[in-house]
Amino acid sequence: MTPELHRFTLPNGLRVLLAPDASTPVVAVAVHVDVGFRSEPEGRTGFAHLFEHLMFQGSESLEKLAHFRHVQGSGGVFNGSTHQDYTDYFEVLPSAALERALFLEADRLRAPRLTEENLRNQVDVVKEEIRLNVLSRPYGGFPWILLPPVLYDTFPNAHNGYGDFSELEQATLDDAAAFFDSYYAPGNAVLTVAGDLNVDEATALVEKHFGDIPERPVPARPSFAEPAPTAEKREVVPDAHAPLPALALGYRLPDPATDLDGYLAHTLLGSVLTDGEAARLQQRLVYGEGIVTDVSAGCGLFGTPLDARDPDTFTVTAVHPAGVTADRVIGAVDEELDRLAGEPIAEEELARIAARWSASLHHEQDRVMSRMLAMGARELLYGKAELAAELPTRLAAIGPKQVAEAATRLREQHHAVLVIEPAAQSETGETE
Repeated sequence: MTPELHRFTLPNGLRVLLAPDASTPVVAVAVHVDVGFRSEPEGRTGFAHLFEHLMFQGSESLEKLAHFRHVQGSGGVFNGSTHQDYTDYFEVLPSAALERALFLEADRLRAPRLTEENLRNQVDVVKEEIRLNVLSRPYGGFPWILLPPVLYDTFPNAHNGYGDFSELEQATLDDAAAFFDSYYAPGNAVLTVAGDLNVDEATALVEKHFGDIPERPVPARPSFAEPAPTAEKREVVPDAHAPLPALALGYRLPDPATDLDGYLAHTLLGSVLTDGEAARLQQRLVYGEGIVTDVSAGCGLFGTPLDARDPDTFTVTAVHPAGVTADRVIGAVDEELDRLAGEPIAEEELARIAARWSASLHHEQDRVMSRMLAMGARELLYGKAELAAELPTRLAAIGPKQVAEAATRLREQHHAVLVIEPAAQSETGETE
């Protein structure tokens, strides 16, 4: 069911989305800002994520850690995350604490506390996060960091969104101030409030706390479009922590803004290939030939469909024994795509897959935080928060022919191939 939505825009340009739901005694508040990895300047890789960290280091009226104490003291939870095309900040609190949540978000959108001490501290925090999540972990950065530079050529699409250490260390307060002034203008953000709220009261509170944030020019959003590859591109990356070889295939997806059904057909295709024991690649590669130990396929570099604008990526990833070549796995994937292109999936099988997607999406929508984040992201990316609730119906309407066309589209492309090779380590820990 499409949720009740109320939209308005403040004079300073901030877009506001209210989604009342009296079935839960909590409110969820999020600010989605139209800036992500792909918008950060050349020479400052990882800056969008670094700035997300800075936004938690105090603000105009609050010292460092005060935001945390106010949310947790109200029995709430909070977080933020950086994506390819947006950054979000959010909290969920008891409904009586709505004004507190709005004040907290407005205060840092108005003026985060940008200091040299905070900047240097958060550079160190981000570097440690990279060490933990990428450099010291098997298959770290696989595939979301390592695959884009194989599939894409332009800096916005290809660079490492986590950041290069030397570029993070060179970040200055002037960089941070310029980034905030440009991208964190009210007109470049969407405020979403969902849960147990009265629309008139919530509107008044939004106007009270966000209305006096000064209007600033909204940056022109560049096109990240680039030509599709004209030949297969391949890259081999050593991984000192990986116990087994792995590979990732990358393909370009249809633009969801202009061909949503085509995009969703690829979403279902990913499930046909790898979701569940009966999936085509699971049956053949894992249970049949035994040439991979793990395989997955789907839309989005982070495994989440509809989380980015065009261009977006369809990936197939697999971990396989050392005695199996990457080309053998790729050949099997190609054969299964050819089979799906030539012999469309049975309607009954596709209906079961769509039903699993529907159950998963409905389960996600049951949580007010997940529902709010999905609405805010889809409102920012595509101008349609309702899409979050419409997806089960849209997916159920995709037929076998459309899935076959998606398989054909992948086979007609020149894909990117990322190969992960285990690399031995010396006693000192250095890769040999």
